[in-house]
Amino acid sequence: MTRSAESARAIEIVRRNTEEVQGKGDFALFDELFSDDFVDHTPQPNMVPNKEGVRGLYAGLRAAFPDFRADIHWQVAEGDLVTTFKTYHGTHQGAFLGVQPTGKQIQFETVDAMRVVDGKIREHWGVANLYSLLGQLGALPASNA
Repeated sequence: MTRSAESARAIEIVRRNTEEVQGKGDFALFDELFSDDFVDHTPQPNMVPNKEGVRGLYAGLRAAFPDFRADIHWQVAEGDLVTTFKTYHGTHQGAFLGVQPTGKQIQFETVDAMRVVDGKIREHWGVANLYSLLGQLGALPASNA
């Protein structure tokens, strides 16, 4: 089975966002890849669900984890909707979610879906394992189990 040209193009745009914007901090590319009317249907804590909110999230991740990067395990697309499973990695060198820098190496999984319309990312839905991340940073209360 071959991928449609629309799906292949959408996957490439989402991959560039993961590798070049999130992983390398290329915010000029961010402006090219994201639609001005972008909507995040599942924003992270304290983030507004629009393009500027996502820019803030990405900038915050890059500040907290300067070596932030993702391993993309798989991507599939149906038409303009791309689903990605990836593991993020980084070294905690700046405050994140209220946790001061620990110097710890972290990793956490994410599954997200992004809709690409007219060559730009227009919508996002996602689930990030922030519980795992907070545990790695020592930010969760000790269990009494």
